[in-house]
Amino acid sequence: MILNLDHNFRPFSDKKNIDFESFTFSGGEPHIKILTSINEDQNVTVTHRIQSFNDFGLLLLAIDALQRAGIKSIDVFIPYFPAARQDRVMVYGESLSVKVYTEILNALNLNCVTVYDPHSEVVPALLNNCKVISNHSFIEKVMQEINEDVILISPDGGALKKIYKLTSTLGGIEIIECSKSRNVKTGQISDFKVYTEGLKGKTCLIVDDICDGGGTFMGLAKELKNKNAGKLYLAVSHGIFSKGLTELSKYFDKIYSTDSFKSIENTNQFKEIELKEIINDEI
Repeated sequence: MILNLDHNFRPFSDKKNIDFESFTFSGGEPHIKILTSINEDQNVTVTHRIQSFNDFGLLLLAIDALQRAGIKSIDVFIPYFPAARQDRVMVYGESLSVKVYTEILNALNLNCVTVYDPHSEVVPALLNNCKVISNHSFIEKVMQEINEDVILISPDGGALKKIYKLTSTLGGIEIIECSKSRNVKTGQISDFKVYTEGLKGKTCLIVDDICDGGGTFMGLAKELKNKNAGKLYLAVSHGIFSKGLTELSKYFDKIYSTDSFKSIENTNQFKEIELKEIINDEI
């Protein structure tokens, strides 16, 4: 059985849905009540898209409600893992945010926690009984949509290990490495570099896990064009797009993402690929 806490996110179609009601108290606290009767011996999968600490709180309350109903086998699917980018302490006074989230989940003794394309290896290292779904099927789908030869662009050193695994899966597609500099105190990004003499008008596909404001990709797109890139495409597993898509779309022929964080309407320059299309064989 499955409990989809976001009514607009149903990644698994082969499970019976659990009905529930939820609301937020006037003091700001989320609350949930399970309405479906569940056999204690059944496995239950809980899914949620986490966009705030209250979303995470609702997930925790749902798990507690199930456990109090006697359910012993609970799986959780959190496609975008919260605080995955806060996986190290950069300056004095910061918290190690990702460890806070993982320790809370670890205390619940869950059967399995599945995460889609986490930012780094820190999440599965800290999270008990963690299963990772890679972005390989997503990128394969994107390349089918593009339907022409591409060069894969790794935006920075952090993406390199994953992109080399990706190209191995896809049959050895050419990779171009890039880098950037970030001020850890201000977050300001600068000094983009593309490590090739020239791209000779070739089509380029930038692959990364998260797009937030988009500054990294706009700066990289400029540098790729300076290296004579042809068409530019961007594929990100988790589209936060906190500054919208208008400016970002000026730099790319098309942007691709999944519905792991939120649902966005498709346009001529943006396409969202639903996770239910690409993960059912991997779960």
